Amino acid sequence: MRISFHGHSVVKIQTNKHMILIDPFINGNGQTDLQVEQENPDVILLTHGHNDHVGDTVELAKKNDALVVAPNELANYLGWQGCRVHNMHIGGAYNFDFGKVKYTQAFHGSSYVTDKNEIIYTGMPGGILFTAEDVTIYHAGDTALFGDMELIGKRHPIDVAFLPIGDNFTMGPEDAAYAVSLLKPKIVVPIHYNTFPPIVQDPNDFAKLVEGADVQMLKPGEEVNF
Repeated sequence: MRISFHGHSVVKIQTNKHMILIDPFINGNGQTDLQVEQENPDVILLTHGHNDHVGDTVELAKKNDALVVAPNELANYLGWQGCRVHNMHIGGAYNFDFGKVKYTQAFHGSSYVTDKNEIIYTGMPGGILFTAEDVTIYHAGDTALFGDMELIGKRHPIDVAFLPIGDNFTMGPEDAAYAVSLLKPKIVVPIHYNTFPPIVQDPNDFAKLVEGADVQMLKPGEEVNF
C-alpha cells in the first residue's frame, strides 16, 4: 500500500487493486500538487460537506465512474448531481471490495455552498477509519479535540493518523498533539494547515509536542514512510 498527502486534507491511498482519494479538494487548493484531469480514482471517501473537502468530487466521480462514500445527507446530495454513491453514517462500518470503511464522530459543521450562494445542509461531519491490506488509516476530517478519540484508538489500533492542526476551524497544534496521546497511532501526519491565512501553522510546533508516535511532516506529493 502507498499512502500520500497532497495538501490541505487530500490523501491518496493506492492499494494493490484500487486508488482511493479522501477529500479531493484540488482546484482552488494552492497547497496541492494534483491536477483533476490527471487523477483517476476508483473510490472517493468524504469526511463532510464543506467545499474545501468535497472539492472536485463530482467531476472526478463522473469522469471515472468512481464510487463516492459519504455521510448520508452528503451522499444524497452528490447522488442528485449524478455521482454513484454509497450512503453511510456515524458509527457505521461497511466492507467494500477495496477495504473496510467506518465513520467516527467529528465535532465540526457540514454544509455545501453552491455557485448561487445557496447553503446545502449535508448532515453530520465525520472522521474515517479505513482498513485494507492489514493497515488501518484514521483521517479525522475537520474536528475539535474530543475525549472519545481515546475510545477510537482502543477499539481500532491505528497505523497512520491524519490530524488537522490549523486551529481557527479545527484543532490547533496543542489539541492535535493531545489527540495523538489518546489515539496512539504509530504514525501521525499533520493536515489542514497553511492553505488559508487563518490556518497558517508551523508543523514543527506540533511535532515538538507529540510523544509516542512518529510524526511525518509531508510535503504535497510525499508518501508515508512505513
